[in-house]
Amino acid sequence: MAVLINKEKCIGCGTCIINCPMDVIRMGDDKKALVRYPADCMACGACSFECTQKAIQVTRERYEPPAISWG
Repeated sequence: MAVLINKEKCIGCGTCIINCPMDVIRMGDDKKALVRYPADCMACGACSFECTQKAIQVTRERYEPPAISWG
């Protein structure tokens, strides 16, 4: 999963923080949304859906480390 927050569009309203059921988004030092716990995100899309500025994009793709051949 990947949650991408466009810092140029984010106005720091906190709507995404309030609507995240897994509590993974926090306010950063720059007073804008920050994905603090990406591993806990279940990619439900609530943050993106509720964002009034359309500053959040959620993908359901999970990071898969490359396979290592021991041969």
